[in-house]
Amino acid sequence: MPELTAGISLGLLIGFIAWFLVRYLVAGIFTVNQNERAVKTSFGRAQRLGDATTAEDPISASLNADEILRYTYPQVRVIPPGGPYFKWPWEQVYKVSIATETVSMAYDPMTPSANNSGTVLEAVTKDQLNTGLSGQIRFKISERNLYAYIFGVKNPIAHVMGYFVSVLRERIANFEAPNAADGTPAIQTGISINDLRKNLRDINEHMDKECGSSAARYGVQLDASLITSIDPPQEVESALAAINTAHNQVSSDISLAQASADQKIVQSRRAVEIETLKAQAEVEPLRLMASQLAELKANGGEAALGAYVRNVGLGLYAQAGRLMKEVK
Repeated sequence: MPELTAGISLGLLIGFIAWFLVRYLVAGIFTVNQNERAVKTSFGRAQRLGDATTAEDPISASLNADEILRYTYPQVRVIPPGGPYFKWPWEQVYKVSIATETVSMAYDPMTPSANNSGTVLEAVTKDQLNTGLSGQIRFKISERNLYAYIFGVKNPIAHVMGYFVSVLRERIANFEAPNAADGTPAIQTGISINDLRKNLRDINEHMDKECGSSAARYGVQLDASLITSIDPPQEVESALAAINTAHNQVSSDISLAQASADQKIVQSRRAVEIETLKAQAEVEPLRLMASQLAELKANGGEAALGAYVRNVGLGLYAQAGRLMKEVK
């Protein structure tokens, strides 16, 4: 009986050791995929890089002083791709994918059915026209601010999407067409949606610039935004089309009138140039003759000049049919 008890105890001990090795040692080995990064915590505290914070990192350059105080996160030790790595039972590993993802700008992570199931985002223009916007945004997890993504924000994607939508709606509501490259004011159509459609590139560039701080705020980096269409409500589509047709006709008439005026100005300038050349052609022989007479007077004196005038007079006499002479 004592031998049976000893055998059971030995079996329990061996089973416990095997369970411990499998549960806490073998299971503690992990790897990190190529498109992943990992952060390890010990008793719930992430391993940090000394006292370094994101306030000293270049990703915080777009934040103002108040925002830096709000969005300062510690720099954590990032585990790169590879392995195998080991963790103790009191440690936990958080893996995140840093691959670039593309979603509709109307996507709502909290309510996927919102915004027509994430297809059209509504916004109001400065002339109170309710428009529908569609497009995509590309984003990825910022490796330089994993603390904010994993521990700082409960749902960072929802925060980034909300921030993006608020900036976009503010831009749509206050948009004015930018000046031309030479600084002259842009021609306003009077219809904000037309200005928006003609300046989609400027709007996209503005969104990229304004959302450049998302990595420092939420640990999510917005790579690019692409607004593909801006459409008015169906009930005003026909009226807007008629207005655009009339505006295009007026613009065409103005362009034709301006082209005609430019053509007349060019013709007038050419006529002035031609008359100027004719006048120069008539004056030039007289100038040459005056120059020759001055040279003749300087070299031969008054007698030479008188002889020249007499010779010229004789030539004129030969061509004249009648001569009238004054008699004193």
